[in-house]
Amino acid sequence: MRSRPPFALSAAAGLVFLLAPLALIFLYAFTTDERSYTFPPPGLTTKWFAVAWGRQDVWNALGLSVRVAALATGLALILGTLCAAAMVRTRFFGREAISLLMILPIALPGIITGISLRSAFSLMDIPFSTWTIVLGHATFCIVVVYNNAVARLRRLSGSLVEASADLGANAFQTFRHIILPNLGSALLAGGMLAFALSFDEVIVTTFTAGQQATLPIWMLEELVRPRQRPVTNVVAMMVVLVTFLPILAAYTLTRADEAR
Repeated sequence: MRSRPPFALSAAAGLVFLLAPLALIFLYAFTTDERSYTFPPPGLTTKWFAVAWGRQDVWNALGLSVRVAALATGLALILGTLCAAAMVRTRFFGREAISLLMILPIALPGIITGISLRSAFSLMDIPFSTWTIVLGHATFCIVVVYNNAVARLRRLSGSLVEASADLGANAFQTFRHIILPNLGSALLAGGMLAFALSFDEVIVTTFTAGQQATLPIWMLEELVRPRQRPVTNVVAMMVVLVTFLPILAAYTLTRADEAR
């Protein structure tokens, strides 16, 4: 059935509202004005890409963001999968309450999570480092992996596991040949989405990073400087592209699994 014009116009207006700020970021990455954002830009240039490429502080912030996202995603994959298996395959008192607590971190405002983590680290005299950022990001990355793994495990027939045991397979063989192939795409999608969320996280990072600066924190600090502001837009454009690809891949994998 063809969509009616009012609905099509509403959808187009919504897309414009969402994408117009991104278009401005891309536009001002090419402006010749290095101090302010005048519209329309006085001229266009590509020199800011070379400037951004040559700045070591950009690479330092990028390297920290990639390390944090990779570590947080790895931790989320392990803990999220184990928690999902426990929730789906076992029955125990308080199971529903624990399931609610598992997804609570992603529903809480980031500032609440950040303040609570900073207070906990201070009480335990834990110095701020890369690992404190990783732990902060893992709180919501675990939820993403957990949700994907739970949805897939609920669709996995228990008869397959029972048949594997009847044929003499041990727990590791059953996991390797039965569970992991059926769970693999869900974990891949959850891991890529968790990486993207961790890579551009700001609020929790602000409370757990100490003196370190991930790429989003670096961008916020650069916005208050009066010179070379287009460099921030160049980096922002790269962040959009980097985070868009794993989100698109996760979406594609999820849609492909739903179509089966």
